[in-house]
Amino acid sequence: MAAQTPPLSIPRGLFAVTVFYGGMVCLAGVLGNKQVALGPLAVEAGIFAFLLLVVASSAVAECYGRAVANRLVLLGFAPLLASIVLTGAVLSLPASAEMEPARKDAFALMMGGTPRIWLGGIIAYGISQLLNVAIFDRLKGASGQFLWLRAAAAAMLSQAVDTVLFISIAFYGVFPIASLLGGQLVAKLTLSALLVPPLVTAVVAMIRRMDGSAAQKPQ
Repeated sequence: MAAQTPPLSIPRGLFAVTVFYGGMVCLAGVLGNKQVALGPLAVEAGIFAFLLLVVASSAVAECYGRAVANRLVLLGFAPLLASIVLTGAVLSLPASAEMEPARKDAFALMMGGTPRIWLGGIIAYGISQLLNVAIFDRLKGASGQFLWLRAAAAAMLSQAVDTVLFISIAFYGVFPIASLLGGQLVAKLTLSALLVPPLVTAVVAMIRRMDGSAAQKPQ
């Protein structure tokens, strides 16, 4: 009898975070259609999903290593690109005659986007997420201490790059972008510093609890 191929094994914590990550990749673009006011700060709501992507990739880097975290980011291109293609296909199809005009117009307004906006989102996602993993892992060093500080520093730097890339690619030459850049940078850096460290700490603890011990780095 031919030798059977053993089933692929993935730690439960990594599986859970991977599923969550794919969902957040798709949701970020939808939430980005709304701007929210947080006191004096105005920020597009997609930042919350993107910060959860930062949290997930940082936690995976902490528990399973940089190589696994990079694979997670690269796998995220699959749902991101699929959602863009599917959105474009649905928008190109004629709406049902039974669909309310107001709902049809609202859907087209919310889900539509220019090629520059979509391109900006793809490039900003890939570069900023890989940069976050690289900075987080580099700061880990030999001791692996100060998880909250490494999480905050990596998130702030990567989100600054994300903001500059996306706004420049999507809107440069369309209108002056200096004020938009400044406001978004302040908002995203503030949220990165406040939200990411406790969330990364919580997700790392969850992963290790799900895996039954300190997570081991898969090869």
